[in-house]
Amino acid sequence: MTTALLTHAAFSRHRTPLGHPERVQRMLAVWEALDAPEFRTLLREDAPEASREQLCLAHPEAYVNAVQRAEPTSGNAHLDADTAMSPGSFEAALRAAGAVCRGVDLVMDGACRNAFCAVRPPGHHAERARAMGFCLFGSAAIGALHARHRHGVRRVAVLDFDVHHGNGTQHMFESDPDLLFASTHQMPLFPGTGSESEQGVGNIINVPLAPFDGGKEFRSAWSGRILPRVEEFGPELIIVSAGFDAHADDPLGQLRLQDGDFEWITRQVLDIARSVSGARVVSTLEGGYDLGALARSVAVHVRALMQAGSVEQAG
Repeated sequence: MTTALLTHAAFSRHRTPLGHPERVQRMLAVWEALDAPEFRTLLREDAPEASREQLCLAHPEAYVNAVQRAEPTSGNAHLDADTAMSPGSFEAALRAAGAVCRGVDLVMDGACRNAFCAVRPPGHHAERARAMGFCLFGSAAIGALHARHRHGVRRVAVLDFDVHHGNGTQHMFESDPDLLFASTHQMPLFPGTGSESEQGVGNIINVPLAPFDGGKEFRSAWSGRILPRVEEFGPELIIVSAGFDAHADDPLGQLRLQDGDFEWITRQVLDIARSVSGARVVSTLEGGYDLGALARSVAVHVRALMQAGSVEQAG
């Protein structure tokens, strides 16, 4: 069993305004990192476009149509102060959601042990009918709902360690007890949600971290408060919203994680997955805005995914 990598050249055609942190250079840095010889055994596939049916598992069709109409023929169009589109953005957003759905298919069908989706724009801030925080469509949520619709999966967990709270995923999950959303994130920080009191129907687990918290606090939150709840929930599939902007070098947050903390959380999630979900994990890129930290963090994350598959195959 190998690890799949889902990505596409279209992600470099989503262009944001000059000075915007969610810029094309992020994708180029990730691609360069994953071109290293150690990643040659990845099962590489072009990310397909999500279908309307897949998008509408999470978003009203009227919203999908509105996003498509908002794409400009030149320059940029703003959906809000932070979220911009260019020619090519709609295709990129379709392929970001499609990558997660395809990753789910590969993992559920047994074609690979786990998958990483190297995509942009990110998705975890997009609510049902609202783009925000650089995000157009809720890719992780769409993937979870696709797993239900296509594969008959009942219980899915989305685990989010981005520095910003995944308000969009929470918004889509909060009334469904068979969908679990768990998050560490800096608070206070955009988008202003994610307090411990936000619990949905008992299926939302938020553990906010304070500015300047580092690996000790992060690891304690996951090992002591989140992962035991995930294990108790018993998901049949785990989707990771892998944001690397909690890194100490990132300009958009004030957490102090290091490369090794992302390797640690990846291995912890994989350990839980082996015990509850048949080792099925699909990870999708969210934030991460310092290019060097992003490239290194993605590399340790994907390396851990690959090593997990190799260990299981050898066993």
